[in-house]
Amino acid sequence: MLSRRQKHILLKFFSLFSVVRGYNILVVVIAQYLASVYIFAHDKPLKSVLLSLNLLMLVLASSATIAAGYIINNFYDSEKDLINKPRKTMLDRLVSQNTKLSFYFVLNFIAVVFASYVSFKAVIFFAAYIFAIWLYSHRLKKQPIIGNIVSAILTVTPFFAVFIYYQNFEKVVFAHAIFLFLLISMRELTKDLENIKGDLALNYRTVPVVYGEKVSKVMLTVVAILTIISAAILVLFFKIGYMYYFFYLSIVLLFIFLLILWKSENKAHYLILHNMLKFIIVAGVFSILLIDVSIVLNRI
Repeated sequence: MLSRRQKHILLKFFSLFSVVRGYNILVVVIAQYLASVYIFAHDKPLKSVLLSLNLLMLVLASSATIAAGYIINNFYDSEKDLINKPRKTMLDRLVSQNTKLSFYFVLNFIAVVFASYVSFKAVIFFAAYIFAIWLYSHRLKKQPIIGNIVSAILTVTPFFAVFIYYQNFEKVVFAHAIFLFLLISMRELTKDLENIKGDLALNYRTVPVVYGEKVSKVMLTVVAILTIISAAILVLFFKIGYMYYFFYLSIVLLFIFLLILWKSENKAHYLILHNMLKFIIVAGVFSILLIDVSIVLNRI
């Protein structure tokens, strides 16, 4: 049996894990490595990619920065989250705000240290990334449209870091990036619809608060159609191996998403839509393996 002190420490660990959303960071790490092997550095030996210390440092720097970003976002949104996510917020509050801020600065420092192993340019890149996340959490998040666009850009930035490192400027890379950007933009707008109650109470000027739910649904529909078009372009004009199965599935799910969207009236409905988009994103990460199923054997 665990003692009371051990249970308290364990609860604090889970609280901090909840704040930094460790499961999301794990997905990003997997995505960065899979994208490196199958997309960014597909012409390099598998061993050299997987055992690259520079890539490892970039991934660790990204993970530390993302974790710090979740902490500062949680810090500024604590009151809003208490309305929108009361159960999760009660768990998150087991760790004090001062402790969260301390972890925030430590994680950012660690990120810069990891980046310094790669190059001075990497240090500048992650310093700018850290500042951009803080600016978004402190100010831009409360601005309609701008906040959504910036959030989507910040989400894909870790992949941009690896993309710059490998300097792969093939069109297929940009096609994948556009699809991901549009999908994340959909998720951000859906989250705004889901969290409208807390945003309205604390005067967050999100798209649903400023323009209303109907306009938000119209905007979300337009972005969804653009996402479907980008998926179709990837299937029709690029060599993506068996990954076309994922894009076909995505197109079907996005049409279902639109049907549910226009019948949605409350938080529970928007939560379903949010989870659908999260499923597509996570499925997309692991479907990268389908680009070339023989790639591992051929590049050992």
